Amino acid sequence: MNPKPIEQARDADLRLSFVALQRAAQRAREIAEQTGTAIVISRDGVLEYCQPQKESVSMLQQTPAPYNEK
Repeated sequence: MNPKPIEQARDADLRLSFVALQRAAQRAREIAEQTGTAIVISRDGVLEYCQPQKESVSMLQQTPAPYNEK
């Protein structure tokens, strides 16, 4: 496995993939709020069902879990 941060990848698609995933997650939260659908999040191997709140959707920032190389 390559120990370099993904932002330093030579491939532009790979470099920008993290930003694209963040945009997709934000859009998923917006759609979930509009449709009254829960969002499923896995934290430490445990599934959590979260109902996004209208006022918190635009401010909600999901931080990625730390990467543990095994």
